[in-house]
Amino acid sequence: MFRRRTQEAPENPPQVAKPGGKGRPTPKRSEAEKRRRQPITAPANRKEAYKRVREKQASERVKAREGMAKGEEKYLLKRDKGPVRRLARDYVDGRRTMGSYLMYAMFAIVALSLLPLAAAKLLVLLAPPLLLAVVFVEGLLISRGVKRLAAERYPDEDQKGVGLYAAMRAMQIRRLRVPAPQVKPGRKEAVGKD
Repeated sequence: MFRRRTQEAPENPPQVAKPGGKGRPTPKRSEAEKRRRQPITAPANRKEAYKRVREKQASERVKAREGMAKGEEKYLLKRDKGPVRRLARDYVDGRRTMGSYLMYAMFAIVALSLLPLAAAKLLVLLAPPLLLAVVFVEGLLISRGVKRLAAERYPDEDQKGVGLYAAMRAMQIRRLRVPAPQVKPGRKEAVGKD
């Protein structure tokens, strides 16, 4: 007499999805652990463990070296990271600079110094300071150009040291530059464009 009346529940109650829910039931712990479980192949001894660690580190170093050579941002050193440094690299790599030929010229001067000619002795005396002065002036011009271009294109980025970075890169032999040049010489219009 005083009992509640039970309402008959509908056969298919409406499914209410939580906003942001995953849309599937949570798996049981035992099922989740089974999926996570992988056979462990522990090394037989210490020597084997060290060998595996060394192999893994060697493969990671190779991968990092290749990535750095290609200019992948993930593998670059801190000094090479960022759009401003990329712009500086492209700016320098798009030009033929006297600084990149400085080592070859110095080697030629040393070879000339071995000749017993008076003209060679005079050239050996005058050429090195002249070459260094040309490279220094070229470095200043490159530094100024990179700073101006970086200020135009990336006004919100940190530009500290970008001029010196570009000038030092301009003095490196092109083939030995790291990261490797991405712009061919003479392609000044492609500088810094992705």
